[in-house]
Parts: sequence; C-alpha cells; structure tokens
Amino acid sequence: MEEKNCQRRRRMRMKYFHHQPNLTQVEKAPAKKDTSERDSSYTIALCGNPNSGKTTVFNALTFSHQHVGNWPGVTVEKKEGILRNGERTYRVVDLPGTYSLTTHSIDERVARDYLMNDNPDLVLIIIDQTNFERNMYFALEVLEMKKNAILVLNMKDEADRMGMAIRSGALSSFLGIPVVSICGKSHECIAELKALIQQSILNPVVPKVIRYDEKLEDLIAHLQKHDQNPEEEHARWRAIKIIEGEMEFRKSLRADILREIDDRLFSFERETIRDPDIALAEARYGFIHGLAKEFLQRRTTLQDREQITTIIDRWLTHRIWGFPIFLAIMWLMFQFTFTVGGFFSSLLDEAFGWLGVSVSALMGESLFSSFIVDGLISGVGSVISFMPEIFCLFLFISFLGDIGYMSRAAFIMDKLMHLFGLHGKSFIPMILGFGCTIPAVMATRSLESRKDRILTILVTPLMSCSARLPVYVIFAGVFFKNGAGTVIFSIYLLGILLSILMARIFKKLLFKGEQALFIMELPPYRMPTAKETFGEAWRKTSAFLKKAGTVIFAAVTIIWLLSTFPEGVAYASPESWIGRIGSYIAPVFSPLGFGFWQAAVALVFGFFAKEIIVGALGTMLGGEALLATALPQYFTPLTAYSFLVFCLIYIPCVATVAAIRKEAGTKWMWFSVVYLFVLAYVVSLAVFQIGRLFTG
Repeated sequence: MEEKNCQRRRRMRMKYFHHQPNLTQVEKAPAKKDTSERDSSYTIALCGNPNSGKTTVFNALTFSHQHVGNWPGVTVEKKEGILRNGERTYRVVDLPGTYSLTTHSIDERVARDYLMNDNPDLVLIIIDQTNFERNMYFALEVLEMKKNAILVLNMKDEADRMGMAIRSGALSSFLGIPVVSICGKSHECIAELKALIQQSILNPVVPKVIRYDEKLEDLIAHLQKHDQNPEEEHARWRAIKIIEGEMEFRKSLRADILREIDDRLFSFERETIRDPDIALAEARYGFIHGLAKEFLQRRTTLQDREQITTIIDRWLTHRIWGFPIFLAIMWLMFQFTFTVGGFFSSLLDEAFGWLGVSVSALMGESLFSSFIVDGLISGVGSVISFMPEIFCLFLFISFLGDIGYMSRAAFIMDKLMHLFGLHGKSFIPMILGFGCTIPAVMATRSLESRKDRILTILVTPLMSCSARLPVYVIFAGVFFKNGAGTVIFSIYLLGILLSILMARIFKKLLFKGEQALFIMELPPYRMPTAKETFGEAWRKTSAFLKKAGTVIFAAVTIIWLLSTFPEGVAYASPESWIGRIGSYIAPVFSPLGFGFWQAAVALVFGFFAKEIIVGALGTMLGGEALLATALPQYFTPLTAYSFLVFCLIYIPCVATVAAIRKEAGTKWMWFSVVYLFVLAYVVSLAVFQIGRLFTG
C-alpha cells in the first residue's frame, strides 16, 4: 500500500494544477544571526532537478570538469570542489539531481540527507528557467526547510531565445531570498553569483514562510505540535513530510502519537474529500502557477520550438520505427569509430613500429633493450595506438547525450525492458556502460527499487565498455577487414541482447514482484558546443591514457618479467615462467577454440583492466605491428569471433567488481563473477562449436 501511495504521489508531482494562490499568504521568518566572524570553512550545496544545468554551474564555480549531459541521471553521487572568491575559499558540493525531497531512490536520499543533516552554510537552488513551473516544485520544498539559499535561474541564453524573462528582483523580494539569472554554460553572470554567495554567507537570510489554504495550515500546525521539537526551524518541514507519507519521519513517532496523527489525516480527507498529500501537491502547484503568472513574462510563444521537437520525436520515439532508428544510430557510431579512429590508429601503429625498430637498432641486444622494446613499446604502445578509436567512441556518445537523444533511447527501450523484466530507467546506466562500467553501476542509485537496482547491476557488465574496444578493433581489423565495423556492432548488440535475456531469467527466478512506474523527463533538443562535446570526449580519453601509464604499464612490466625469466630461455616461450603458468590454464579454453597459453594469460591479466589483453598479446607476440601478422597463426575468423565474445561477457575488471560489492553487497559481487564467467564460457562454446558445423 505504501509503495502504491508513493507511486501516486510521484505521478501527482508530474502534473500541473492551475489554481491561483493567494500571493499575500506569505510571512517572513526571523533571520539568522550574522556569521561574518566565523573562522571555519564554509560549505555551499548545489541542488536542483535533473538536467537543470546544476553540474554546469558547479564546473563554472569551481573550474572542475565533471561530466555534463543533456539527460537526467548524470550526477548520482555528491561531488566536491573548491570555489575561490578573492581571499575566501568555499567548499562546493554538487548533489544528485532530484525532483522531490520525498525520498524514493538512493540519489534522492543522498540529496535530502545532506541538506537536512550536514547543514551547509548556503544552498544554491538551480532552476532551469525555461521550465520554471516544473522546477519550482523542488525549490519550494527546499525553501520550506528554511535554509539560507539563493535561487539560481540557469539557462538564461535559452530563455532569451525563447522570449522568456523572469522578474528576478521582484521574485527575490517576494520569496525573501536572493535570485539571480545566469548562463552556466557561457559563465554569463557567474561573477554576480559569486558576489551574492559571499554576501549570503556573511549575512544569511531565511526564506519567507509559504502559507497554504486554511485547512492545510490547520493540519500542518496540528502535526507540528506533535513534533519532538515543535519550535525548531525544521518542525514545520517535518510535519509537511508526514503529510506526504515520508516513512522515515513516521517511524520516529510513538505509536499513540502516530495513531492521533493518522486520525487527524483521515479527518482532513473526510472533510475535504481529498488525500492530504494530493491536497498539498495541488496547493504547491497552485502557488507555483501564481508565481509564474506574476513574475514570468513571455514575449513570444513556444509553439515553433515545441513543433520542431514534436516532429523530431514523432520519428525518434515512434513505437515501430524508434527501435530500428536506435539500432541504425548505434551501427553508425561503430562505423564512425572504426573508420575515422582507425585511420589515426594506423598512423600511431606505424609510429610505434618505427620507434621499436629504431630503439632496438640503437640499443642493441640487452635486457634493458628488451624491456624497452618488448615491454614498453610493444605492450603499452599497442594499447595507446587505439586511443583514436576510444576518443571517437566517447565523442559520439557525448554528442548523443548533449543533444538530448539518450533520454529518447531510454524511452524507446522502456517497453522492451519491461517485457524482459527490467525497469525502463535501467537503460540509462546500461548506456553509461558503453563508456565505463563503474559509473554505470553507480548510476543504478537513481532506481527506486532495490530489486531493480541489483538486477540492473547484474546485467550492466554485459554492456561492452570502452576498455574492450582495443581488443575488438585489432581482431576485427585483422580477420574481418571491410566488415570490421559491422562485426564490432554485432558484439555490442550481442551484449544488449544477453543483458535483456539474463534480466528476464533473473526476474523470473530471483526478483519476483511489481515494477515501479517509469517516469522520465524528455529534455529539449540542444545543439552542443564543440568545446563541450570534444572536451568531454578528451577528458575520458585522457583517463584512458592515464590508465595506460599506470595500471597497464605495471601489468606489462610483470608480463615482460615473466616472459624473460628464468634466464637462458627464449623470450615468451613455453619454457618461460609465463609460458608455464599459461600452459596450466590453456586447456580450459580449448573447447572454445583458443586453447593456447598466450590467450589464456591475456584473459587472466584482463581481469585487472581489459585493455591489458591487447598489451599482454603485444608483449608476448612482439608488438602491435607484428601482432597483426602473428594473430592469424593462432586464430581463424571463427576462433577470433569466439574470443571476442568471451572478452565481451567474462568477469569485468577488478575496479568494477569492487563497485558491484559497494553498491550491491559481497553476495551479489560473487554471484556476478561466477555467472558472467559461466555465461561467457557457454556462449563462446556455442559460437565456436556451432560455427564449426558451417566452416568445417
């Protein structure tokens, strides 16, 4: 019953109730004492709806480079930065985006608990002013907490283009807090915001108390009397949360008080013929509608913009054509990645090949020369040569997110997801998994149900991360040449299909029960700037380079040492230490078609980072330039495809395993490790054995 009530309340918040409020029903609360003499550091919290530009403002204030996307769910945990304003420094906390302070998911709880318990010195409420009425619902909830706050009207550039203007000065006087209009993307008016921040911290104010109709106020006052600290500044807000059915606040009450409160709530419902939480939502939206009518000016209509969006969405979200268009976009992404990125990769490949030959000729035969040529240049270089493909993949994904297509992709997949047991919102973390599985696992916090979160965590590793891309590129380029892009697309598509299939199986066996409703905002289409899109792609690519210089370097060094010793044996021979280790493991993979020890060693080291698979093969087989020549001696097109399938499915990297343990617990971590290895073995076995029937 409680879950159904929560769902009903969420649906209610997505509607607008056009009731004109009495705008005179506002009282000013007593201001806090001046804090200018405080010596401790100050904390500023940024909060707001998903996709309101909150992280963009955070980056503008702190000069950070956190990921920004034109789709909800980008920020799933609080991030911290430092704002330097003259001689003063402030700690800035970017909270997850949320539509309400009534908690249903982990990211909503993170935002609510931080505002309630950590008591930041200042709260910046970020508003997308092009969606003023929708965003103000959350803003009202924060104002009801009586926090020292600034209302930041973001996306000023878009509002200007749409002919919208908010009388910020008049709105500030009415609400009793500073209000400023900015553009976080272009840093317009950021200096003005910084000045307001310093002024508000040194001279904090409390928002005026928002009053609703008489019956609601009587109900709030009655509930506030039963609070443990009825005169405390949060008492009114806690009473409102009890009306909204927040279970955490109800649990803190004694049984006799809870019975009396329930009687009063029932009495209100009988008198007004409305549920108290619905009545409160109506009153809020009525108040917001009055604010918009009083302070929001529209010089032109939104008809043209809405018409363009409708026309585009008519095709992109079509119930029949939407999914084929999605697949076509994905296919185009991998063609772009392999074709454009492959051109530059070949140049890097030739450069590393030339460097290896030159260094070998210069240094001669020595142990150190072997380390430089066979270890660093052949191992690390073989991974770095795929940097252009990594960059192109991130560039395409960043562009899709910035223009607003990612939300449409989740909308398209919703019906298919539900059919196979997944929540439609699960597709957001799964899409993130194309970049890196770790943030994808963390993004499941946006799901309200723990069952949905765990189910999504279990299948997200099947979405092929960018770390596997170098493996796909080298094998597809060697064995499938002109069809390489399509082969890589088929691997990614196989991951999507397997994730949906396994979700169906797990839902039937492990996670029976009702699913939560899928409510998601479709943001407006926005043309991103080259600086944003290329900057985001480069930041992720630079993280890949950093891994190549640390984790991959360490792994390649270990592989080189094991390939070199014991002294006197041929480099990377079966008699070397690494050859002996691999020979024990290799028979396990013989039924899959790649039962030689070099492949076994590469897969083992791939547990630490999937890029190491290429680095390990490059180190053991003599470098990427020679790797293209050496691979056909060990693989056929069929066994190469079987190897790619195994790399797609088997155990994710150690960092991802740790993230699964953190988000889902040790039991589900081990379950994930075991089932992914078994699934990888079964599917690769099927690919190889069935393929043999056709290829001989």
